[in-house]
Formats: sequence, C-alpha cells, structure tokens
Amino acid sequence: MRQALDVVVIGAGQAGLAMGYYLSRLGLRFVLLEASSAIGQVWRDRYDSLTLFTPSQYNNLPGMPFPKARDLYPTKDEVADYLVAYAARFELPVRCDAPVSRMTRTETGYRIEAGGEVFEARQVVVATGAFQRPYVPPLGASLSPEVFQLHSVNYRNPAQLPPGDVLVVGAGNSGAQIAEELSATRKVYLSIGRRDRYLPQRFLGREIFWWLDVVGFLEFPRDTWIGKWLRRRDVQFFTDIPRLVRENGLELLGRTTSVEQDEISFADGRRLSVKNVVWATGFQPDYGWLELPIFDERGRPLHQRGVTSAEGLYFLGLPWQYRRSSALIGGVGRDAEFLAQRIEEYLGLAAERVSS
Repeated sequence: MRQALDVVVIGAGQAGLAMGYYLSRLGLRFVLLEASSAIGQVWRDRYDSLTLFTPSQYNNLPGMPFPKARDLYPTKDEVADYLVAYAARFELPVRCDAPVSRMTRTETGYRIEAGGEVFEARQVVVATGAFQRPYVPPLGASLSPEVFQLHSVNYRNPAQLPPGDVLVVGAGNSGAQIAEELSATRKVYLSIGRRDRYLPQRFLGREIFWWLDVVGFLEFPRDTWIGKWLRRRDVQFFTDIPRLVRENGLELLGRTTSVEQDEISFADGRRLSVKNVVWATGFQPDYGWLELPIFDERGRPLHQRGVTSAEGLYFLGLPWQYRRSSALIGGVGRDAEFLAQRIEEYLGLAAERVSS
C-alpha cells in the first residue's frame, strides 16, 4: 500500500522526534520511520553503565524539558524513557520496525520503501544520526583469534570479557566510560591519538558544560574561525582522561599503528600483548539505501545547514551540522526548527508553481 505524505522523516531518535514536533505545528501530513522495534531502543541497547556527559538541563527537546533534576547525568534508559514520553505527549506518528531499504527520486518528490510498505513524499528529512555502521580499523583483522575483541556498540558490561587485561582503542566519551568501568576490576590500557584535547568534567566548582554554555563555545557556527578551530582539533569537552589516569590506574598509549598476532604496536614506540581489545573507534556513514549523488568521497552528506542540493531533501542530527551542539539532544531542536522553516517555504513555493 502506498501512502502519500508531505514529509517523511527517516529515524525517530532525538533528531527525528524534534523534527516531528515542528512538522506537527505546521499541520503537515508526515510519518517518522524508525528501524528499531521501539522508540528509544537504540539507547537501551547501549552498554549498561552509559550515562550522558551533559547535565539534564542541557538535554531538552523543543516543547518538553528533560524530567531529571538539574546537574545530574541521565542514564541511557532515562533518555529512552524521555523519548517515549516525548513522542506520546505530542502524538507523533512513529512507525517502528520500518527500516528503509530504498529511496529514489520521483517526478513529484521521493519514493521510500520501508518495512514492507511504500511511502511517497514531497520532502524527506534523514534523521538517522551518527551511529550507523560501527568502524573497526583494518588492523583488527590481523589480531590473533585468541584475543577477544568487540566494538563498543556491542559492549554491555565487564562480564562479557574473558579474564585478563584490556586495551581500549579510542578515547572519546564512550571509550573513556568503558575504560573507567573496566579498570575497576582489571588492568586497562587506553590508546589515544592526542593527549592535549581534553577538558575536565568540572572546572572551578562547576560542570564544564556550564562554562562552555556561558562563553558560547557550543554555539559557534561551523564555518566561523572558532568553529573551524574546534573542528580541526576535535576537542573532547567532557572526557576527563587525566582523572582516569590518576584515580583508576589507567595507562595511556599512543595511537595504535600495527598488529601482529597478539602483539600491538603504538605510535609512541611501545608494544603490548593483551587478552582483550575494545574498539571505541566510532562509526561510519551508511546511506547505501539512498540512491542520489549527494555524498562526498567518504560517504558523508554534502549540505548547508542540513539542506542538500537535491530539492526537498534534508539531513538532521549530523555532527557539526551547523554548530558543535547540533548532534546533542539539547542542540538538535534549533536545527529542526530551521529545517521546518525551509520545508514550509518549499511547500508554499511548490503550491504557487502548481497554481500558476
């Protein structure tokens, strides 16, 4: 069965739900297609100890504040519960178990195949987020089969890992949290690319996020000189690596450069043999279902503030989509509002073309 709509939103995480909020205010016919079995399931499936690095008051979606008390860090399940409550409060039309398998251009807009159904829409917002295809460096394939390895997306708790020391590769927020948890019961090494791009969780008695908000670091647009500097350095605002070394006995290593069986080499000249490796090495884009020439050589969408060269096609929730906060729960709403304005303008222009 085909369904004709004004807008299809692909993804019903925080970005998709924020988009749905603004579309509902415009009175448009739309649907949110979610690949998972339930709203928030992607959060529930993350590792057990996951907490946000942003205090609760900075995690508000438009129209509904996060319910947790100020200056506390929400757990993954609290985030999932919030998303479920948000969709219910605004009666957003979410269709779960609807992974998109193909999307093509038509004369009047787009054709989307998802969950055994076909949707036709004049405009589409891709809000699938940054966590798409887990990335493991090619050298992971050279590890001895006797070394247990997994990507952070598949990590749940320390009980998954066999006894023995652990190398965590990648020191973003997930890598740091996982390393901190594992270091409570075993020796942990942390392989990082740089050692000068971390800010502590607290500074002068306040959460670092408070300071960043006050000075506006999260709001500088990506193409300003400060935005370009921040993107170039890839500053991790919320990973307190020095504290983990000091309090948890974590041992820092340089960037992982090569593997030979169970021996791993690092950029600082050290070599190490371990029993376990956790790859906290991030994700890569996966838009194989989108048959349009709107990507760069690395598979990333080409856009300006989420607006692509394909008429009526937008992206939302990308890292640095417009500012540092674009991929954060509390920042995605402003990008959604901007796209809603573009969608409204486009539909108005389209109506004028039809009537002329």
